[in-house]
Amino acid sequence: QVRLVESGGGLVQPGGSLTLSCVVSGINFSDQRMGWYRQAPGKQHELVATITPVNTTNYADFVKGRFTILRANAKNTVFLQMNNLQPEDTAVYYCNAQNRFRADAWGQGTRVTVSS
Repeated sequence: QVRLVESGGGLVQPGGSLTLSCVVSGINFSDQRMGWYRQAPGKQHELVATITPVNTTNYADFVKGRFTILRANAKNTVFLQMNNLQPEDTAVYYCNAQNRFRADAWGQGTRVTVSS
């Protein structure tokens, strides 16, 4: 059974930082392109960042220079380091695993709220 379990969300003030984690089981983690997506209230699901099996990264323009995606294959874990968070970053953040056949698996999401 494939499982993706996110953690690390919470409430943070503007300008603050959080690190999200996603632990993956049931699939060969090192073969997956891993990604983080988010969905803000009333908005569409959107890509935040991805990292390939060979550590090539891709970021949405709105997070470049603030967020970093990392993977630890030995721990079957992908991270999203988020700095200088702003209220517009408030959303539920979802972990995604995609294999070479473009089959997707998703986590249940972790909520990030940026507010003073």
